[in-house]
Amino acid sequence: MAETRKSRFTTLPEPVSLDDTIASQDTTPAPDPESGRDTDRDFLLRYAP
Repeated sequence: MAETRKSRFTTLPEPVSLDDTIASQDTTPAPDPESGRDTDRDFLLRYAP
């Protein structure tokens, strides 16, 4: 068993390319949280005396 372990760890595995280690994923732009509305104007109309 010691010989099997010794022969197993005498050499290093093949190096991994840096391009293979980076995960990439297509993204989409985040939706507009204000949905195109002017929130300052809406606030003014709602709370103006």
